[in-house]
Amino acid sequence: MKFTLSWLKDHLETDASLDEITEAMVRVGLEVEDVHDPAAALAPISVGYVKTAERHPDADKLQVCSVETKDGTQQIVCGAPNARAGIKVAYAPVGAYVPGIDTTLTKAKIRGVESLGMLCSVRELELGDEHDGIMELPADAEVGAPLTDVLGPSDPVIDFEVTPNRPDTNGVDGVARDLAAAGLGTLKDESVEPVRGAFAQPVPVEIDDEGACPAFASRLIRGVKNGPSPKWLQDRLRAIGLRPINALVDVTNFLTHDRARPLHVYDAAKITGTLRARMGREGEELDALDGKAYAVTPDMCVIADDARVLGLGGVMGGEHSGSEEDTTDVLIECALFDPLRTARTGRTTGITSDARYRFERGVDPASVLPGIELATRLILDMCGGEPSEVAVAGRIPTERATVAFPPSEVARLTGLNVAEDEMDRILTALGFAVERGAGQWTVTVPTARPDVTHKADLVEEVARIVGLDDLPAATLPPLQPVQMARLDTLPARSRAVRSALANEGYLEAVTWAFTDEGAAGLFGGTDPGLKLANPISSDLGVMRPSPLPNLLLAVRRNRARGAESVALFELGGAYATDKPDGQKAVACGVLSGTGPRDWRERRQAPDVFTAKAHALLALEAAGVTTANLMTIADGPDHYHPGRKGRLGLGPKLILAAFGEVHPGVLAAMDVPGPVAAFEVFLDRVPAARSKTTAKPALGASDLMPLRRDFAFVVEEGVSAEALIRAVRGAEKKLVSDVRLFDLYEGEGVPQGHKSLAIEVVLQPKDRTLTEEDIEAVSGRIVAAAGKLGAVQR
Repeated sequence: MKFTLSWLKDHLETDASLDEITEAMVRVGLEVEDVHDPAAALAPISVGYVKTAERHPDADKLQVCSVETKDGTQQIVCGAPNARAGIKVAYAPVGAYVPGIDTTLTKAKIRGVESLGMLCSVRELELGDEHDGIMELPADAEVGAPLTDVLGPSDPVIDFEVTPNRPDTNGVDGVARDLAAAGLGTLKDESVEPVRGAFAQPVPVEIDDEGACPAFASRLIRGVKNGPSPKWLQDRLRAIGLRPINALVDVTNFLTHDRARPLHVYDAAKITGTLRARMGREGEELDALDGKAYAVTPDMCVIADDARVLGLGGVMGGEHSGSEEDTTDVLIECALFDPLRTARTGRTTGITSDARYRFERGVDPASVLPGIELATRLILDMCGGEPSEVAVAGRIPTERATVAFPPSEVARLTGLNVAEDEMDRILTALGFAVERGAGQWTVTVPTARPDVTHKADLVEEVARIVGLDDLPAATLPPLQPVQMARLDTLPARSRAVRSALANEGYLEAVTWAFTDEGAAGLFGGTDPGLKLANPISSDLGVMRPSPLPNLLLAVRRNRARGAESVALFELGGAYATDKPDGQKAVACGVLSGTGPRDWRERRQAPDVFTAKAHALLALEAAGVTTANLMTIADGPDHYHPGRKGRLGLGPKLILAAFGEVHPGVLAAMDVPGPVAAFEVFLDRVPAARSKTTAKPALGASDLMPLRRDFAFVVEEGVSAEALIRAVRGAEKKLVSDVRLFDLYEGEGVPQGHKSLAIEVVLQPKDRTLTEEDIEAVSGRIVAAAGKLGAVQR
């Protein structure tokens, strides 16, 4: 946002210097980015007098001028058609910076003739658009005098950043109000006297969607004489980077920056039938004022007549109905548009305009009628004409929000000690209406300040006007020692399991925490509370009950691309409910295809035993003593019946499930089988009882272990695990390992029974076992097995 110093003083009566004004702006939160003072840029430029002007010997269009300057008589080559003897000119010496051509002058030879300086045009000094010739200064101008003395006082341009929450400062009047509240001057009376209408507004105006365009004020002025705007208006527009077009257009551009009140002027002769604010229609198009054509969509607010779209509401008008030099009757539009819809229209079309910038941040509803009255007065002063009455379609919002404000909040939130009378003065100067009470004020917020909704916002208003530099400094209390919490065991377990599975040949996968609802149903389904309200994809609509569905989909993709063997694992969440305790930490693995190579470079298709072995591997890495685990021959329904199991420290504390994935599940997910899988529930693993992290003693023996084989006949219902557990407990000090190596059913074994052959490893600790010792241990082993009904073969 840019404005000139003289422009500001149209709203603010002040004697403050430029530096004081910019410092005050920064102090109240208006961040000044740049100050351009034309006097500083023109400081090297002075008045020169052309004594002689002769044709260049080698160029017909160049003149070799002898110029009297403050540096003496200088020879300057000039190509301007009006360069001649006897005129006063703007002289730029060698070393001067000429802003219009972005060049610092040096000594030069032009077609072999030395030139020491430059005679400047209006555009080269950025004083206007004229460039047909060099500047001709008044005859009484003193040679050597600074050019700024001849042209009169300069008008510095202030450029500051408008924060998105302060739409009121998109106009010079809003900046003046802040500076007046800060004590830098007095805000001038900005009330607008209504212009009396001579006749009823004849152009019908309607609103089809008041959500997109709540209010539309219009006025016809007939008999105008359009042309260039006055010099003061052109100068101001040029100073802020706008090109003057004609008086009618210049007035709307001026009010956009002066009062943050965008308007639009239509050539009334080009309006067909009723002017209507409505939503766009498919197939419509706008030829906009920027010379481009834009497709209109149904979510855009447009201004249209009975024949065509004339403009995009709040963004840009159309070329067809724009005012031109021969325009005689004009219709002024002063409307309100929905900020969000305006922003979406701007993003869709890519149009960046001053109107869009203001409407998408919020234009003061109370400026509708004053804006059209002020535009009318300016147009009448510049172009003449006869105005109609003002017609308003829709309803102008007049409601003003109120905020309960305890003045004690200022000290509580900021530490500033501000007298209540000063708070009252500040808020009133900013446009708030204050109703004081005992300990609680009622503050009515002006319609131009949509950013103020809570008492803290009012505290901020008081604090920034008083000055944030006055905030009291306080020393923070000294830091207290922080007790370091013990590192959670779950991350440590996860790292250990991840390393163990990677060493086994698995590749880690990271999949979505969501999955397809149909796939989730194959793994037990999900709680209704786990359905996503706004999923990122139709096949990621629910939280996953297990990482297995996503891993199986990854297997399908890899196998479809020719992978012979796929071994993937993932550590992540499984979701049972939407309650805080409904999430579980799970380590899952899947094996598909020919399986990983063994030490002999042979491949073997994965089966339930592979899945069990790898589940035990993960549990051991998580710190579980696998010798104490119980194997239960059942499991979730997504595993193959008879080829699945669970591992736990009892039937109520299940730590893992494993097996071959059910063929029906694989068929439903189009995954080639067989696939072995396991799920290890990491957050169910009991914490270690030992409080120390030191490793236990190795307990190695220098004596050779002794192996003995036993075969027992047991009933079919007795599991091998029960037998192994019983044998292991027969002599805990000597039995270091028990392994099942054979299962036999058939001839020689009674019906309903089976033969289990096991290998028992005896590890002596302090002495070599005698034959008597071995027989005694063997007897205890047979006796322990006998408690299960086992008979030694």
